[in-house]
Amino acid sequence: MSISDCRMTWVLAAILAAASPALAEPGPELGEPVTAEEVAKWDISIAPDGATLPPGQGDAERGAEVYEVHCQRCHGRSARGGEGFADALAGGVGSLDGDKPVKTVASYWPYATTIFDYVRRAMPYDRPMSLSDDDVYAVTAYLLTLNDIIENDQVLDADSLPDVVMPNRGGFVLYWPEPD
Repeated sequence: MSISDCRMTWVLAAILAAASPALAEPGPELGEPVTAEEVAKWDISIAPDGATLPPGQGDAERGAEVYEVHCQRCHGRSARGGEGFADALAGGVGSLDGDKPVKTVASYWPYATTIFDYVRRAMPYDRPMSLSDDDVYAVTAYLLTLNDIIENDQVLDADSLPDVVMPNRGGFVLYWPEPD
């Protein structure tokens, strides 16, 4: 080992010796411990196949009531945009390849289970996760009815929701092909 290597070793040793008390001190105590119940409250993801959908059911008639109370103020009376400040939820079919695409339940979303997941997790925007599972099934049914995807009297539940075929299900790329 050369003299310069020895000096470097001593310098590094001195730096580590000086820093070791600071490294041994605990860091700032941020947050608080989370209970299993608190984690479970947020562990509510619904996959496209619907395997983790909760019990419950709803239809468009009840969904219209839920929509009026919890959704209309933002999405408007018709859910087609222009009335509230939030995005349109109905219409827009065939607009995605145009100059002004309208991403709605019918024109864009590939799975009905994703609608359930999003509404359940994030809506209403000022009180996320405040709707019951029955209300989420109902408002999902209402939105699907507004978009002519299901019949007005169809009841949605964990068995029937995954079977709903969305108009743009085939409009997404599942993987990027290898370049030529």
